[in-house]
Amino acid sequence: MGDPKYPLLSKDGDITIGALFSVHGIESLPSFEFTQKPLLLSCSSVSLRDFRMAQTMIFAIEEINQSQSLLPNVSIGYQIYDTCGSRLSSMSATMALMNGQEFTTENRCNGQSPIHAIIGETESSATVILSSTTGPFKIPVISPSASCECLSNRKEYPSFFRTIASDYHQSRALAYIVKHFGWSWVGAVNSDNDYGNNGMSIFLNTAQEEGICVEYSKVVDTIKKGTAKVIVAFLTSSEMYNLLEQLSIQNITDLQMIGVEGWITAKSLIIPNSFRVLGGSLGFGVRKIDIGGLADYVIKAFWETTFPCPQTEGNFSQYALSCNKYQDLLALKNYNEDVPEQRYSSNVYKAVYAVAHSLHSLLKCKEQAGCEKKPIQPHQVVEALKNVNFTVKMGDRLWFDSTGAAVAQYEVVNWQKDSNESVQFKPVGYYDVSLPPHQRFVLNTKNIIWAGGQLEKPRSVCSESCPPGTRKAAQKGRPVCCYDCIPCAEGEISNETDSNNCKQCPEEYWSNAQKNKCVLKVVEFLSFSEVMVGLTVLMAILFYSKKDTPIVKANNSELSFLLLFSLILCFLCSLTFIGRPTEWSCMLRHTAFGITFVLCISCVLGKTIVVLMAFKATLPGNNVMKWFGPPQQRLSVLAFTLIQVLICVLWLTKSPPFPYKNLKYYHEKIVLECSLGSNIGFWAVLGYIGLLAVLCFILAFLARKLPDNFNEAKFITFSMLIFCAVWITFIPSYVSPPGKFTVAVEIFAILASSFGLLFCIFAPKCYIILCKPEQNTKQHLMGKVSI
Repeated sequence: MGDPKYPLLSKDGDITIGALFSVHGIESLPSFEFTQKPLLLSCSSVSLRDFRMAQTMIFAIEEINQSQSLLPNVSIGYQIYDTCGSRLSSMSATMALMNGQEFTTENRCNGQSPIHAIIGETESSATVILSSTTGPFKIPVISPSASCECLSNRKEYPSFFRTIASDYHQSRALAYIVKHFGWSWVGAVNSDNDYGNNGMSIFLNTAQEEGICVEYSKVVDTIKKGTAKVIVAFLTSSEMYNLLEQLSIQNITDLQMIGVEGWITAKSLIIPNSFRVLGGSLGFGVRKIDIGGLADYVIKAFWETTFPCPQTEGNFSQYALSCNKYQDLLALKNYNEDVPEQRYSSNVYKAVYAVAHSLHSLLKCKEQAGCEKKPIQPHQVVEALKNVNFTVKMGDRLWFDSTGAAVAQYEVVNWQKDSNESVQFKPVGYYDVSLPPHQRFVLNTKNIIWAGGQLEKPRSVCSESCPPGTRKAAQKGRPVCCYDCIPCAEGEISNETDSNNCKQCPEEYWSNAQKNKCVLKVVEFLSFSEVMVGLTVLMAILFYSKKDTPIVKANNSELSFLLLFSLILCFLCSLTFIGRPTEWSCMLRHTAFGITFVLCISCVLGKTIVVLMAFKATLPGNNVMKWFGPPQQRLSVLAFTLIQVLICVLWLTKSPPFPYKNLKYYHEKIVLECSLGSNIGFWAVLGYIGLLAVLCFILAFLARKLPDNFNEAKFITFSMLIFCAVWITFIPSYVSPPGKFTVAVEIFAILASSFGLLFCIFAPKCYIILCKPEQNTKQHLMGKVSI
């Protein structure tokens, strides 16, 4: 059956509190040859942190035993076991606490547990085993440092409590601090155990919610190859020590370490050259609380009253164990420099007082009358612990939440060097869940020293921020923090940094050149005001001054003057196409254009018919001129024009043109144009002009070779050829996308066709009047003078 497991430190009392601490960190197994009884397991490598916890527990118990207000006339005893960092020793110690150390043949199943509560263990994975083992027996377990969120499950661990907060809060706080400093690209390293895996899982989930990407969650080789400048290390102090060694060997420095309470304040990490790697580290530590009298106790009273072998190797403990096993502890007798940084000591202190207060209420203790003497079952302590709420002498208030954990209160700690070049864990902020949300997280950034001793905060991003005017586009196969910055498309903007999408500008707005602001679209319309009627007026004046000459009288001077007048109107009607469209200008521009051009073509048609009639009249016995004399010519011009007027009136009555903002053809600008209203009306006006022009062209073409020195039909034919060519060319331009240039083309068509008529019909006459007056005779015009 082996030897019984004895406690490292113990004391009898009315009430007994058990404890499991890894006072030593390495356990050596004996050889198993099965030829003799195996030797006892030997432990080495003192863990100063757990040893101080054991001392603090004894200090708190002694303090309570001397108190007159808390558990008066009731003494508390303790049994502190050293688990040596081994699951084997831990289980052995747990069984010893639950059953007692001695194996006897007596009936021990009396339902009375030898202990009333267990303080421990210090690591989460070991505490999971401890709580699973004691849970069915409802023995309360109170851990000062097991922070794994997995222990918050009250169904699996109904009798587990802890005076440290769950890592749920610390893990989320890690993500908050990373986000606070704008680090979106980090590496992550965690212990491969309950503590590290659960904590890292919560951190990764929170980081994803906060838009933080984790480049890797691996070890040293990946850290060296990675681009992240910030590393979140969810490790225990021993594992961080191993990582520190590897980082030092491979000379990996200038990485900003973000740590957890497991290592951020561990004195064991302060070794030569460690500051090169861990200098500037930032993390969450258990709050440092001074326990009055503890420092004096650990260097004097403990060794004098509690330690079993204070003098020499020749002394033996009450369990007849050799004092050789305590030799490595004796080396700590006069060392107390670590006590101010033993932050978990206050958690042990609170755990002992939590048990004491629960017992105080169960025994109905009163300061003068004392406590009732009655047996207490562990499950009663469990229920009493759920209701404890007291203030310890350090000023802290302790109560357990629904998961059995203490409220989350952390110091934000920064690794710095003081003037003596010694490493200090300087507080630079805090995280306190008991405060309102907006007051929970406070950082004094000005007091932080960053990795490598820098005063400037490091940057750690996968991709630089996208400026306004661009949007983020994820890189294929990479985390969301890795992206390209794509300029917004035309008509879209982004007015903030790191925009995921570009916003479409409202209908009458367009994006500026930087794509970060919507501006009003450019309103486009033809806006010049040059008048081109001067030359026509001059010709009219010249013709009027020479109205009695044969060349002016030829082919009806009235029609010539009317044609000049109509051409002036044609030139002037182009002005209606210029400027911002209005209701009146839209109606006027198309109707004026249609009527003036029909008047013009009617005059030309009349002149063409006069030429034909004049030739027919020269034939013997033909007197057709009486049927198309001046009255008939005026009447024909009026009749042709009235038809166009009637078409325009119907158009304006049924569906007149109107001003319209065209937003379709050009996204970046607004085209102010005149909508036709009725397309049929417009094409009827244009078609009627075309019909008259074609008829005039055909008649002039037929008369082009009539015998006459000045045959006007030739010039009319050429002018109508130009007229038709201009307007046939205009039609494709008109149906193309609109804009001021389309309007300009329309104006050009009006002016070009008008100038064609003006120059082709009147320029030859002006030339004769001004340059060849000798040809301005009736004989010459009739062809009776040889040239």
